[in-house]
Amino acid sequence: MTPEAPGPEDTRRPSARRRPGGRTARIRTQVLDAALAELGEHGFDGLTVEAVAARAGVHRTTVYRRWRDVGGLLADVLDAASDDDWQPPDTGSLEGDLTALNQEIHTALTAQPPIVAALIAASFRSEEAAQAQQRLWEDRYTRCEVTVDRAVRRGELPPRTDARRLLLAATAPLYHQLVLLRTPPDPHLPGQAARTAALAASAGAFAVAEPPAADDT
Repeated sequence: MTPEAPGPEDTRRPSARRRPGGRTARIRTQVLDAALAELGEHGFDGLTVEAVAARAGVHRTTVYRRWRDVGGLLADVLDAASDDDWQPPDTGSLEGDLTALNQEIHTALTAQPPIVAALIAASFRSEEAAQAQQRLWEDRYTRCEVTVDRAVRRGELPPRTDARRLLLAATAPLYHQLVLLRTPPDPHLPGQAARTAALAASAGAFAVAEPPAADDT
């Protein structure tokens, strides 16, 4: 989602953030790209402002002045990932949409170097990065709610289906398997997780109960 959802694929593709701009914009792109590359190669513990500055071709004082530390760098990396026009897939069916979304997540989580996994790990070491990652995932899940809205309009789901709960159920298995359990990449996992969530949703598992009618007596 990506859905870097939550989707994270665009956080491993710095070129997606490139936009025309002046010197300040170019320096930001160079520095954030360098931060991602250093994180992917060396992990959070090996990430330093000095290495990022050297890789970006800027003076380290420039990095310290704008980003302060590696936490600030990673927070800006994550915030930059939200500054795009990504939208969830539209395949014509709920299961198809969820499968395509999960395939993006699977690709992002299994890419080498493991930048997305490294960003997730870094969020446990930096409060600033953790807050930025929460903003990114909130943005991605909010954008993906249209997937559920479309399914409701097509008659695939009950009208009061909770979009966020459904999306979490559909995508969580990938994070659990690939990040927490570190299982080998499985090309069938995106579709299996999507199918399970779609079947549960169609049976009303994520439907919100109607509020009680007001007593007019």
